[in-house]
Amino acid sequence: MNLALNHPVPLLELDLLRTFVAIVDTGSFAGAASAVFRTPSAVSMQIKKLEDLLGKPVLVRDSRSVSLTREGEMLLEHARRVLALNRETMARFIQPDIAGEVRLGTPDDVAERFLPEMLRRFADSHCGVTVNVIVAGSGELSERVRQRQVDLALITCEAGIKGVEASAEILFRERLVWACAKGGVAAEQDPLPVSVWEEGCIWRKAGLSRLEAQGRDYRIAFLSAHISGQRAAVLADLAVAPIPSSALNGMVVEADPKYGLPELPEYALGMIVAENASAPVLAAADHLRASFAAMGK
Repeated sequence: MNLALNHPVPLLELDLLRTFVAIVDTGSFAGAASAVFRTPSAVSMQIKKLEDLLGKPVLVRDSRSVSLTREGEMLLEHARRVLALNRETMARFIQPDIAGEVRLGTPDDVAERFLPEMLRRFADSHCGVTVNVIVAGSGELSERVRQRQVDLALITCEAGIKGVEASAEILFRERLVWACAKGGVAAEQDPLPVSVWEEGCIWRKAGLSRLEAQGRDYRIAFLSAHISGQRAAVLADLAVAPIPSSALNGMVVEADPKYGLPELPEYALGMIVAENASAPVLAAADHLRASFAAMGK
């Protein structure tokens, strides 16, 4: 007997998710009611229905504010992705004419590993939009968005480091690992040779702080702002490097546990969109949300 057919998982209605996200974005039930064109009482009923479906509260309400529960924080990330996927799907059928320019900022590893295929698909569905890519560090890109020099930016954040662009919308999470050359000996050396980038790099902070907490001696053997440079140092067996697991390949592998290197945290890829963004920018942001959401499936 197929239990899944006899006891199907309830379906979350897009309308409920849209209202939930509107409450978070506006900070109130009244603001959400205006955004989704419903009465405040109807919004309250939708949230009750949502919480009944999930069996857990997602919002904490008092007389002055609305905040998310732990479950609500988890739901928010998924709700944004589901809504973006829906908009991306519908855009292929009923896309209005959108034309213009998008200035997209990205770190070089994202530009190398993720963007080519994503931007190719976006060009197919939005032929009137030109995307110009600026490759730079996450801190610089955040500042460029604030100064309106960049319309939206993908940045690396979290990885156990507090205070790094808390306003970024998280699109993707991935493990950081210690990479070494297959069959290499760099991980055996003392002090440990490490390949990283400058002080503001999230991966550097995560890797070096874990080594210091472990009491492991290390030396900076290779400095590169580009993931291709990091991999080159590893391939040459000059150093180990803290990099995302998806950047590993046949000759760049995760260090064996026998070397005793400290476990690294996940890092997150976030997105920042400039205020009052144009229709082409919002379309590009939706496409990126949908693309990264599809990667998680």
